[in-house]
Parts: sequence; structure tokens; C-alpha cells
Amino acid sequence: MSDDGKKPLGIQGGPRSGNVKQSFSHGRTKSVVVETKRKRVVVPKPGAKPSGSAVPAGNPSRRPAGISDAEMERRLKAVQAAKAREADDAAKRAAEEKAREEERQRRRDEAEAKEREAKEREEKAKAKAEEEERKKRDAEVAARRAAAPAAAPEERAAKTAPARKQGQEPRRDDQRQNRNKGRDDGRRSGKLTLNQALSGGDGRQRSLASMKRKQERARQKALGTNEPREKIVREVQVPEAIVVSELANRMAEKVPDVVKSLMQMGMMLTQNQTIDQDTAEIVVEEFGHKMVRVSDADVEDVIDTVEDAEADLKPRPPVITVMGHVDHGKTSVLDSIRNAKVVSGEAGGITQHIGAYQVKQGDATLTFLDTPGHAAFTSMRARGAQVTDIVVLVVAADDAVMPQTIEAIAHAKAAGVPMIVAINKIDLPAAQPDKVRTDLLQHEVIVEKMSGDVQDVEVSAVQGTGLDELLEAIALQSEILELKANPKRAAAGAVIEAQLDVGRGPVATVLVQNGTLKQGDIFVVGEQWGKVRALVNDKGDRVKEAGPSVPVEVLGLNGTPEAGDVLNVVDTEAQAREIAEYRAQAAKDKRAAAGAATTLEQLMANAKADENVSELPIVVKADVQGSAEAIAQAMEKIGNDEVRVRMLHSGVGAITESDVGLAEASGAPVFGFNVRANAPARNSANQKGVEIRYYSVIYDLVDDVKAAASGLLSAEIKENFIGYANIKEVFKVTGIGKVAGCLVTEGVARRSAGVRLLRDNVVIHEGTLKTLKRFKDEVAEVQSGQECGMAFENYDDIRPNDVIEIFEREEVERNLD
Repeated sequence: MSDDGKKPLGIQGGPRSGNVKQSFSHGRTKSVVVETKRKRVVVPKPGAKPSGSAVPAGNPSRRPAGISDAEMERRLKAVQAAKAREADDAAKRAAEEKAREEERQRRRDEAEAKEREAKEREEKAKAKAEEEERKKRDAEVAARRAAAPAAAPEERAAKTAPARKQGQEPRRDDQRQNRNKGRDDGRRSGKLTLNQALSGGDGRQRSLASMKRKQERARQKALGTNEPREKIVREVQVPEAIVVSELANRMAEKVPDVVKSLMQMGMMLTQNQTIDQDTAEIVVEEFGHKMVRVSDADVEDVIDTVEDAEADLKPRPPVITVMGHVDHGKTSVLDSIRNAKVVSGEAGGITQHIGAYQVKQGDATLTFLDTPGHAAFTSMRARGAQVTDIVVLVVAADDAVMPQTIEAIAHAKAAGVPMIVAINKIDLPAAQPDKVRTDLLQHEVIVEKMSGDVQDVEVSAVQGTGLDELLEAIALQSEILELKANPKRAAAGAVIEAQLDVGRGPVATVLVQNGTLKQGDIFVVGEQWGKVRALVNDKGDRVKEAGPSVPVEVLGLNGTPEAGDVLNVVDTEAQAREIAEYRAQAAKDKRAAAGAATTLEQLMANAKADENVSELPIVVKADVQGSAEAIAQAMEKIGNDEVRVRMLHSGVGAITESDVGLAEASGAPVFGFNVRANAPARNSANQKGVEIRYYSVIYDLVDDVKAAASGLLSAEIKENFIGYANIKEVFKVTGIGKVAGCLVTEGVARRSAGVRLLRDNVVIHEGTLKTLKRFKDEVAEVQSGQECGMAFENYDDIRPNDVIEIFEREEVERNLD
């Protein structure tokens, strides 16, 4: 504001003004005029239209700008129509509310009228019933009075008093009785009156607690629950580890109660956690039950191990295993007996599978097992000896006793089975049967011709001579053994061979030892289980059942079992699955325990021991389980302290993409024994550069792996001494150092060879030559008797009369023996 006396700007009469003095630094001040504007209040004039109405159309000065008369008219009509609709809606709502209220009142009136009518009917019925009851009681009282003898006045007075009371109280008692009419619970209502006692009512009524117990039993019966009974003591089977909820179920207790008990013991566990057997025993005893300790191995108790009664035993065919050295003619002898040609079907004429056959000999039936003779099939021969009754040891007359012959003798003795010696190839000019008998004496096998108890028969598989005598010897031996079995019990047998067939799945060759195996039986074999889908005999025909000593192929397994596993028939699939899972877990734990180092020190020791060992990883797939097992055992024998063969995977069936992937990851070749790779596996191997080799003879496979493992051996360094030289004089040459003037006394001195400096026959230095000169020329070698100059690389301590030894190193390849 200026100081020229002008009035401040603003609305006249509207704002309120005031002065405000402002202070600044250095003593300066300033006065400011502040104006406060008041809100404008519009007061309508008397007779004016309400504020909701629009400005009249005829007064353009008070109409909003830009609004025409027609628009103003339309707006006024819209406002009036809206007001009319609001009034109509309000009237309609009022009418509807009034109608609803009238309807509610009408319904209330009807309900009250019905209630009154019901009450009146009930009162009339009550009055009628009370009247009838009163008449009945009066008649009974009158009858008793007439029948009773005359009594003393006091007694009459005592009896009239209740009569008078009856006249006062009947209505109230009857009302109580009628009120409780329809109850069948036997409860008393009100007090026990004299009328009730005189009318023959039961003076002893049920208590309230008794009625509550009755109602509770009825409620539990309706809900289907049993009333609480006396505590049942159960025998609770507890394995080595059990889940809390499962323990509660076996005790028939509530899970929260068991969890609470564990918490009181200081163990904060949930129902899904596992406790050990000792903790479970404490819990079971706390709940008042008896604990029965069981182990996981008890699942196998379902397998029938009952001894057979003597009356149930029937004669069974003998099982004869043919054993001997490779190429001694075991399969040929069996072929001559069967009139078949099995040798021609085997690769290289070498038996590589266990064959099971049945032969008719007159009225008797003989079961033959043909085992391989190659050194790699030791486990197969051992399995054959374990399931056999008689061993036929085939020895070639021209070859006598060989390593696998000795091994077969050991297997037969270990199994405790009788032996029959078949001396084969007697038709050859070089045959010496007596030498065979003499050689057998060294191994405690004394034949009958040598005054022993072991039968021996000379046979020729090619000409067929001596076979009848061999069969007679087998029949005689089986009669002595008196072999019997019970065909009516659950079957039990041994797996002779197992394979993975492309069209049929896992197939096991089983020799039934006891009972009868039928189609549809549920069985467990090793870590596998299954249901017999089909049985195929040795001739390829399907059969419905197989009795004792009958070899059959079993179809219907869920996996390929190990050769040598025992087959047992069980009742249900659940039992078979449980036993197989337990065995698989046990085998897994055993493998883990065998491969794991228990302490860090052992782990470090193993790592240090394997630090300098080279490994040849391989993947092997075979046609049958026995061949895969034999190859695995042969691979374990290959190697020494520097190199060994590591089998990444060994299985049965065709080579698949997963096998190729495993081989690629480890840089291993894939060996297929009598199997081939499928098309995807071949394509994958070509793309990844994985080598796949096929074999049909185990000799070749073992030799190739041995050669490959030999390639991993470090070459042996061999030193060859090629000459000696004596130092006559030592010279100092600028730029070279000390040079020895030498005379080659023996052999030759070469520039490229290694040298040693000997002083008094002690090696002082070993190294290489820096220079070799003859006169002033650098030469490659100096012959014996000639002089030369020699200088050592990085060594100058040379003296006269020292001897220089010249040698060459040669690398010699090593082979695994």
C-alpha cells in the first residue's frame, strides 16, 4: 500500500482490513495492510421462486448465457416430469407397504385363531379325560370300601382323610399326568402322591443320572459309535523304524495323543516323522499295549517253508549237469543223447549259455543242464552244481584233465552231489582213457576201474558209442538217490538263465525244484516279482503247469532277475511286491556300504591309492544275464596296479540310446555280446563318435579288452649301453667351457645318446652331450679306438681319468598277462 492516502482496493463493504508490522534485520520494519474477504451470502427476496426453479424464460438478463428460450422450456418440462415421477413412486411404495402390513396382520390373526381353537380342543379333551379318570377312581374307592370290613373309628377317620384330600387334589395330579402323556422313558413327573401309590404305580423310579446314561447310549447308537468299553490291550508289531501316524493306527489310539506323549518325552515330532524301535517301545508301553519287535526281513516269512509230509512226496526226475573243460564235447554228448544239434547254433561252437533239456529214457525222464566250459563261466558252472542231483564230468580222452575239469570237480564236491565220469572222444587215434583215469586220481576222483566208487563210461559223441551205458549209469545213480518232491505245494525253483526278449519282455529259464508252477501263479524271484503269464517247455511248446525237475521259460516278470535267484510262489501281489522291494533296498544298501568310505581318512587313502591307476571304462550289453555276469567277472580279472577295467554298466537286452549317452559321457566303448544296437542308438553313436563293437564269442571280447587295457600301460624304459670313453685331458674352450679329450674304448659314442660321468665307478652326473667333435668337425658318432672331444650340457666338473658311459633309452610296450 502506498502512502498517498488512497483507499485500498477491494469489494466495498465486504472485506475486513488490518495492519501487520513486519520486522527485518538491522532494525528495518515494514507495515502491510491485510484484507480478509467475507463469504457472500445471497438472501432471496420475498415472493421470489425457489432456488430449484430455473430462471424465467422471459428474462434474458437472468438466464444463463448461451441458453435459448426453447432450451429453457425443455429443461423446465424435464424437471417437472422428474418431480411427478418421484411423487408417483412414493405413492406406489406407500400403497405396497400398506398392503404388506395388512397381509401380515391377517396371517397373525389366522394363526391366533388356530391356536385358540387348538387350546380349546385340548382343554375339552383334558376335561373329558379328567372326568373319566375321576369317575374310575371313585368307582374303585367305592368298591374297596364295600369290600373292606368295618374298621375302628380312628382307622375310618384316617382313611377318610385321604378321601377328602382326593376331592381337592385330583385335578392338579391329573394335569401333571396328562402333561407328561406320550413319554415312554419311565420318568416320574412331580412328587410321588398317595393316589399314585394306591393306584399300583411303581414307587421306585429311574434317577436323572440313569436317564442321562440311557439318552447317551441311544445317541451313540444312532450315530453308530460304540459306548466306551474297557481298555483293550493289543499286541503292536513295530519294525525297526515306523512313522508316528502308523504307530498310532496299530495301537488304535488317536494321533494327537501319541504326538502329545512324544512331546512329554521331549521329542517334538509330527505325525509324518519316523521314530526308531526303542522310542516306539516306550510309547507303546505308556499306552498300555504290548510291543512285538519285527524286522524288515520278516516280510519273507510268508514264503512257505513247511516240511513236506512223507506221504505227500512223489518220485521226481533227476537233474543231471554236464560239466567239463572247454571243447571236451559236453554239448556234443548231450546232442547225441537228444538227437539234436545245439553246437551248430552256438557261436564258434562254444557253449555260452546254460541249456536245460528233458530226455526220455524208457519210462524215466531225465533233466539235463548243459554248462559252458570256458574259464569265464565259473559262476554258471557253480549254479549248475547247486541245483543238480548228478554231475556228468566229460573229459576228452586225447586231452586228459584240464583247468576247467579240475574246477568242475571242485564244484561237484562243494555241492555234495555224486559224479559220473564220461571219457569222450575215444574214437580218436590219440585217445588215452587210462591216462584220464590216472590223472583223476590226483584230484581224489577214483573211478570203478581203479577200484573206486565213481562210475566211468567211455563214449564217443560223434559215433554214438557208449551213450546207452552212460544213460544206464545215470538211471542207476538216480535210483540210489531216491529223489522225491511234493508236487501239490506252492512252487519253488531256481533261475538257470534270464534274458530280455524284444517281443516277450523279461524271460527267465526256471528249474522247478519243489511244488508245481502253474499259469497265473504270483511269484517273487530275487529283486523281481511277477505273475506267470505263460510257461514254455524246452521244446518251445506252451504248457499250463510245470512239476518238480521240469525246466521251463517263465513269462510275466516285471524285470530281469539275476541268474541263480530263487523263485517262490506267494499268495498275493502285495506280498510279492513287498518282498521284492525289501530285497532291492537291502541290495542297494549293501552296494552303498561296500562302495562308501566310512571315514575321511579312508576316503583320502582310497583317492591316493587310485591316483596313479588308469581306468578303461566300458559298457557291456549281453543277450542273457549269465553271459553278462560272466563278462563282468572276466573284466574284474583284467588289470594290475597301474590299469584296470571299470564296467560302467552291464545289462541284458539291445544297446539303447541311454547306453550310448552313458558311454559318451565317460569316453567308453560299448560292447554288445550277441545283441545289436537299435536304429536310434546307432544314429546317436555316429553323431557322438561312440564306438560300438559286437561279439559272439567271449574269447574275442576278453582279448580285445585286454589289448585296450594294455594300451593304457606306460611304456617300459629299457637302457642299452652302446659305448665307453676315457677322458685323457680337459681343455677350456672359449664359448663352450670345458671340453674333455676322450678315447672311445668300447662301442660307439653318439651325439644323441645319453651319457653318465663315472668317477671311481661312481656316477657323478647323468645328462646329455652338448657337443661331439672329431678334430674340429662336429660329428654324429665316433667309433671305438678313435679320439674325440666331448662337452656336457650344463656341467663342467670333469677331470682326467674319468669314464664316460654312453647309453640309449628304448621304450618297450607292456602287455597284461
